[in-house]
Amino acid sequence: MADISVIILTFNEEKHIARCINSVKSFAKEIFVVDSFSTDSTISIALSHGAKIFQNEYTNQAIQFNWALKTCPISTEWVMRIDADEYVLPELSIEINNKLPSLEKSISGIFIKRRLIFLNKWIKYGGNYPIWLLRIWRKSKGYCENRWIDEHIVVSEGDTTYFENDFVDENLNSLGSWINKQNNHSTREMIVHFLDKYQGETNGQVRERMSGLPVLRKRKLKLLYSKAPLFIRSFLFFCYVYILRGGFLDGYPGLIRQFLMVFWYRFLVDSKIYEIDRRFGKNFDAIKKQIEKEYGYVT
Repeated sequence: MADISVIILTFNEEKHIARCINSVKSFAKEIFVVDSFSTDSTISIALSHGAKIFQNEYTNQAIQFNWALKTCPISTEWVMRIDADEYVLPELSIEINNKLPSLEKSISGIFIKRRLIFLNKWIKYGGNYPIWLLRIWRKSKGYCENRWIDEHIVVSEGDTTYFENDFVDENLNSLGSWINKQNNHSTREMIVHFLDKYQGETNGQVRERMSGLPVLRKRKLKLLYSKAPLFIRSFLFFCYVYILRGGFLDGYPGLIRQFLMVFWYRFLVDSKIYEIDRRFGKNFDAIKKQIEKEYGYVT
């Protein structure tokens, strides 16, 4: 068993939490579930599978995860982040057990590949695989960057490396539930747009010194996307990932996900940006007040 703790954030994850915990038991010394006061059986299931439970009022993923890092009594050298609707494949469990103890002291973070399952199909094309995410790091060397969405773990010092095997992102909720979730995410994306526009990069985000990392390459592409005209860019992006990057090869599940995630979702973000711009122009104080009033997010 590796010298590693796993942190899982939850809210009403009774469909996923047992699968997630069971997938990390073979390598994790400690499993911490940080819950946002679930109203279903998430807590009882997590307890029955050996997790330690902490609860905290939820603001966003970044704040919640950094609270977990400060609050949970982590005694291991390494920490892993995994979402409740994700799970580790057996091959990755073996790799973690075998490789983690022998890593050089200069290594502070480890990237692993996310495998996306959507409507029971592995989505391989359209830029969906491989997606490299830094999910394992030395306890004192990492934290979650301060963003409302698309937040990533930042390693404060040291080098990073890559493991070969995958973890899986497979949400078992209905498509309607998934769409509701994306609607909430689109609001956060709109907030990030205005924060970046009027305040620039906030403290704790990935910096240019990490220019070789996958997350920053993705951010640079998003920066190019942000300069394109509203509404048109979502259509062009869909054509790019679905046709030029082979998204059509994933069949109907790929079509559904790419249309909803790339075109509909991005169009929805643009619509919310357009609405705020039309009402408040460049009055950032008024924009912040409206976001808090309309959506309940304190910026």
